[in-house]
Amino acid sequence: MRDEAPLHTGAAYRDEALTFDCRGEQLFGIASLPAAPASAPTRGVLVVVGGPQYRAGSHRQFTLLARALAHQGIPVLRFDYRGMGDSDGALRTFEDVNDDLRAGVDALCRHVPSLREVIIWGLCDGATAAVMYAPADPRVTGLVLLNPWVRSVEGAARATLKHYYGRRLLDRALWTKIATGRFDYRAAAGSLLRIVRDALKPRPASAAPVAGADAAPSGPLPDRMLHYAERFTGRVLLIISGNDLTAQEFTDATQASPRWRALLGGPRVSRQRLDPADHTFSRRAWRDQVAAWTAQWVNEQEPKQVTAP
Repeated sequence: MRDEAPLHTGAAYRDEALTFDCRGEQLFGIASLPAAPASAPTRGVLVVVGGPQYRAGSHRQFTLLARALAHQGIPVLRFDYRGMGDSDGALRTFEDVNDDLRAGVDALCRHVPSLREVIIWGLCDGATAAVMYAPADPRVTGLVLLNPWVRSVEGAARATLKHYYGRRLLDRALWTKIATGRFDYRAAAGSLLRIVRDALKPRPASAAPVAGADAAPSGPLPDRMLHYAERFTGRVLLIISGNDLTAQEFTDATQASPRWRALLGGPRVSRQRLDPADHTFSRRAWRDQVAAWTAQWVNEQEPKQVTAP
């Protein structure tokens, strides 16, 4: 079932509401479309939400991204998968949304019949869900992955020790609390002790490559994600925030794996890093940079590997 209605019309894009079916339950999304494309678009973008998010995103990030891409002639669908936002169904994890992603790709292709390729854009565990889905759908020819989620107890603890506490010691607010007697030494020591204990846990052994495209992977999340990433044959744009522990955990986990290093260093992967940005790119300049990188990459104008100021 599909229903659609225009929500907003701008000079360079228009928003249309869509409802579509996923295993008997109704999903809700917004398509941002070029107002007057020069030609029938053949490549579109499906935005996959991450974490406890819905289709607008933190700071309206997904809304603004979709409209920016539509302004550049790229049709975009952002939607709520089952259990999120306005969509029906029970809440599910990022490892159980393949049917939702397929329904989203179907809906985008139906709504824009000229499409021949779909790029999936995902933040956090939305990025991880996109990787796990993409090899099974030949319509998906590219992935834009922002700060992918590979969380483990020991990985998060190591990232916190390595990337958080060094900056914390240089934080003026910390020393102000200490100087004024407002610093809780007992709570801080307890927190640090727990993190150190978790960080010292043995790193789980990496799983061997799984034979067969349909075989289910096992082991730590970075290995399960790698199983699908190695089977995806399209292009990948990886965008990493410099001020985000989720991004740092992903970077540390992939740098520790020869297979991940080989994959991310290959010719199909383009990488960008935005050093001052936080997890959700909460400032306008950061969101605009992400949108610019995405539009350039989707239009096959390969971005140079640069570090933005």
